[in-house]
Amino acid sequence: MRDRFLIFITGTAICLSAFALLNVQNMEAETLKASENLRWYKGNLHTHSHWSDGDDYLEMIALWYQNQNYDFLCFTDHNVLANKERWVAVDKTKGGRIAYDKLKAQFPDWIEERTTDDVLEVRLRRFDEVAGKFNQPGEFLLIQGEEISDSFHKHPIHMNATNVQELLSPRGGVSVFETIQNNVDAVVAQRLKTGEPILIHLNHPNFGYAVTAEDLMKVQGEKFFEVYNGHPGVHNSGDDTHASTERLWDIVLSQRLGVLDLPVMYGLAVDDGHNYHTIPSRKSEPGRGWVMVLAKDLSPDALIEALEAGQFYASSGVMLKEIVSTDSSLNVVVDAVPGEEYTIEFIGTKKGGNLTGTPLLDGDGNPLRVTHTYSSEIGTVFKTSNGTQGEYEFAGDELYVRARVTSSAKHLNPSEIEDLQQAWTQPISF
Repeated sequence: MRDRFLIFITGTAICLSAFALLNVQNMEAETLKASENLRWYKGNLHTHSHWSDGDDYLEMIALWYQNQNYDFLCFTDHNVLANKERWVAVDKTKGGRIAYDKLKAQFPDWIEERTTDDVLEVRLRRFDEVAGKFNQPGEFLLIQGEEISDSFHKHPIHMNATNVQELLSPRGGVSVFETIQNNVDAVVAQRLKTGEPILIHLNHPNFGYAVTAEDLMKVQGEKFFEVYNGHPGVHNSGDDTHASTERLWDIVLSQRLGVLDLPVMYGLAVDDGHNYHTIPSRKSEPGRGWVMVLAKDLSPDALIEALEAGQFYASSGVMLKEIVSTDSSLNVVVDAVPGEEYTIEFIGTKKGGNLTGTPLLDGDGNPLRVTHTYSSEIGTVFKTSNGTQGEYEFAGDELYVRARVTSSAKHLNPSEIEDLQQAWTQPISF
């Protein structure tokens, strides 16, 4: 049956063995389409500012997303929350005078500045102040987040917590997997402590080629990762040695559903924006990837509930009208742009196939720390449809099915050269 959503409940001791995956709803049919009670909300879950290594102020970033018709935005600076008084030297910020002059021109009565030892300083506005200025019920929402930036040896391991309530310090671990799991456990513990929904997801697994499919497939207590990240340095497409993020996704799904008896892993698209003043360029900029969430209202509770239920799709440009899954088929309808052509691919893995991975060896016969090599039976394209609508009829022997929609139009500001605009539906599991 189809796994639609999970709420993660733990006891007072947060450890791997304590996770109970409860309240699984198996739905016979589901239509993801705007209605009287549900609306599509466009949002980005990965954003940086002057509070860590971004080159602009919170309020200017919020204004950019609001002007670009986003509905929600989560600020996720590295290992910090924008919840205290902080003054910075204008000329020492990453945005320097360019960012400061833009801020002052846009919000002349908002800036608090001072001169200390002939150095111009400005107070960084807290998240609550900026949210109070920009949040509009039902129209625009800012969410507090954190990029928990950890590592194991030289491997960067970053995870985003959306709607985080208190600062979470990196937990570390004795392996990449344990480092991921320890940080997930910390987020789940805060969720239980505060009673607030908090979504945890793994960022850019191919950044530094830090996270393999074998690391990610075993994680319990979270089920989201970035299949598309807009930073040009995170290697979405992999290389001859390293699997692409989509290949990772199919391997992880096949192992979790076919071997490990764990829930699906959902794929997110995000910006990971750091640079806001030279758009477009080859830097890490806003507007490259987002999620479209079908929710009952624009609130952290409703958005996270919908995300955990798989009621969303990821996009780098293609928009969808509806996604309909029944006992017998998966149907995808594109919100087409005149002049563009679309290819809809239905991708999955069959039950009973070869799911065994083989380590890749170096010249001396030693295993490389990369994702294992797996059979082409994993992540097979079951059917391809050309046009604005595609339907795949289930054969009954699939572990999961997901759809990828690719436009003939190039991405307007691509993460990787020659990227086309795409959308990814979430996997239907059986």
